Amino acid sequence: MKTIRTNSPVAGQRWAVFALAAAGLLGGASAVSAASLKGQVLGAGEPVAQSTVTLWAGSAGAPKQLAQARTDAQGRFSLTVPGARQGTSLYLVAQGGQSAANKAAGNNPAIGLITVLGSKAPTTVTINEMTTIATVWTHNQFINGTAIQAQPLQLKIAAGNVPSFVNLATGGWGGAIQDPLNSGQTPTMGNFATLASVLGACVTQVRPDACQTVFRAAQGPTGAAPADTLTAAQAIARAPWYQPERTFKALDVLYPVPAGKNMRQVPYMPYLQVAPSAWVLPLKFDGGGYRAGGKAMFDAEGNLWVGNNFTIGWQASDALWQGNASKFDPNGKPLSPITTGFAGGGMQGGTFGAAIDLKGNVWLSSYGSKSITVFDNNGKPLTPPDGINFGGRLGLMQGIITAPNGDMWALGISKRQLLHFPKGDWNQGRIVCEGDSAEPCKSFTAPFHLAIDQQDRIWVSDSSFHVIRFPASNPSQAQKIEVKSNNSGLNIDSQGNVWVTNRFGAGLLGMAHMVDMALHLKAKGVLSASDYLTRQMSEQKGGSGSVTVLRPDGTQLPGSPFKGGGLPGPWAVVVDGNDNVWVSNFAMASSPIVQLCGVRTENCPPGFKTGDQISPPGGYVGGGLQLQTDIAVGPAGDVWAINNWQDIDSCYPGASEALSTRCGGQGVVIFFGMAKPVRAPQIGPAKPF
Repeated sequence: MKTIRTNSPVAGQRWAVFALAAAGLLGGASAVSAASLKGQVLGAGEPVAQSTVTLWAGSAGAPKQLAQARTDAQGRFSLTVPGARQGTSLYLVAQGGQSAANKAAGNNPAIGLITVLGSKAPTTVTINEMTTIATVWTHNQFINGTAIQAQPLQLKIAAGNVPSFVNLATGGWGGAIQDPLNSGQTPTMGNFATLASVLGACVTQVRPDACQTVFRAAQGPTGAAPADTLTAAQAIARAPWYQPERTFKALDVLYPVPAGKNMRQVPYMPYLQVAPSAWVLPLKFDGGGYRAGGKAMFDAEGNLWVGNNFTIGWQASDALWQGNASKFDPNGKPLSPITTGFAGGGMQGGTFGAAIDLKGNVWLSSYGSKSITVFDNNGKPLTPPDGINFGGRLGLMQGIITAPNGDMWALGISKRQLLHFPKGDWNQGRIVCEGDSAEPCKSFTAPFHLAIDQQDRIWVSDSSFHVIRFPASNPSQAQKIEVKSNNSGLNIDSQGNVWVTNRFGAGLLGMAHMVDMALHLKAKGVLSASDYLTRQMSEQKGGSGSVTVLRPDGTQLPGSPFKGGGLPGPWAVVVDGNDNVWVSNFAMASSPIVQLCGVRTENCPPGFKTGDQISPPGGYVGGGLQLQTDIAVGPAGDVWAINNWQDIDSCYPGASEALSTRCGGQGVVIFFGMAKPVRAPQIGPAKPF
């Protein structure tokens, strides 16, 4: 076997890097003058000679070839880059060539490497296994072989995610993955480097059958075996849950521990010591005043907005909600003030209520102020200092949605309230009903979240044994639909089916918990019931929760409620562009996210039925996940998990001084390219982008 030299962080980075010009990766500018691009193709840190390098422009249509070059003996190449065009993303593909690490093997047609540059090329670039992994995972929904095709916003987001993993100039580690939130708290760097090393074994042909070993390990549940390292990476990314141990075993075959040594001679470090449950590459992002996020919502530009339960540094108590609002750009960069977030307008403790109206304004519900706050897209509060509170008549506020006609609807959980704002005008807003005054409020127990279906009917989860449904045109015509569980999140797919999370599950134990919670609600109110809920959920194990699916007529789908080891405490549910379903979990010590097969089983892996868990038995884990409230699918197919609590013992009076500020969840976690993209903002049922 040919020995590969190992350096840190990337082997063989000996080539002097040219000065990197301002990349301008996210721009969408009009055409500019042509520029020179110098680069190098490396395999396992060593030059790849005689590799064909092609410059492509990806767009909404078929990609266009712009230039082509051949690498020299040092793997170097030079290209002239045409002027940038709006709505395109430039990328480079290197195919074939001879690795300097194993010249005796000759030309290797199985070499396929890629890197995305964005709308404007830098002056210097490296193409290697690391840039390939970064590009394939971030562009998972848009790449097919050597072709990248997507809408301008999607291309912009996906290209902007690449530098989070790799440095475009050197091909080494990027910024976000080296942040302590990720390098020291998640196995993502190990997952990434292991994948890169496995691809490198084929590029350098560390043994005669190296490429065949890689391709057999990478082959997905459908289709033929990959033909090169680029398609091998795509096969793994498309089905990261599928027999992940195969790729891990390939590492042992291709890089065995030498006799008398205790480490593998791999080109990229760190490598995994145990097989992952799935080949996912989540990254965690924090800042912008984020602490204990509630409901999240994407705006039309793909920015994520979320209301926070608490503020940074607060000695939290579940009864003292006072957080502000946070905004993250599509690549995880916080856009709100670093410590405070966006404040004012009545914002005081965000809950499970967030919506974007037809003007692009952000509506957030609040516990602390018992009001609703509206911000413009720049974070300027539009509502009065006390928020929308109807003269102090509101109780603790929860769900908010935007209807397709522009109306806003909101729920008050403690006073069993329904609010309506015609065309999003809060000056014309009214309390439709409260408590036992009229339907649908008479049917409410503790209304939590709501959604509107294709028939203009509003569905309300009720933290009870029922879901309530009523026509938006006539709320008094309410119907109670039995689900026999403690429901919270709900969402509606393209066929009009309603997916509802059951936090305690649908079994006898769940019903017993419901009885106890009802006693707390009746005796001491909503906060006491919430205390019971969170304490019990924090102790649940996988399979304690479930998901119910209601047909448009209110009857349950056969097989519902659906259970699985990845559902210890399901909280929120979202539907992606394929009608597959994603669920967050609020439970210690493992709070995975879960992917379920939806009603359109043609979009599920072979053999999967509606409700089957596509994700591993324990869900997707390993990305700095804490107890989550919401989960959201963005315009580029990235799945965002919203960490709400991190240490439950710190959330109540009596917490030690050292731990007193650790209640609120830390950061959002992005799983890149995992879901079929959906249109943002979501107004009504989810729609493909």
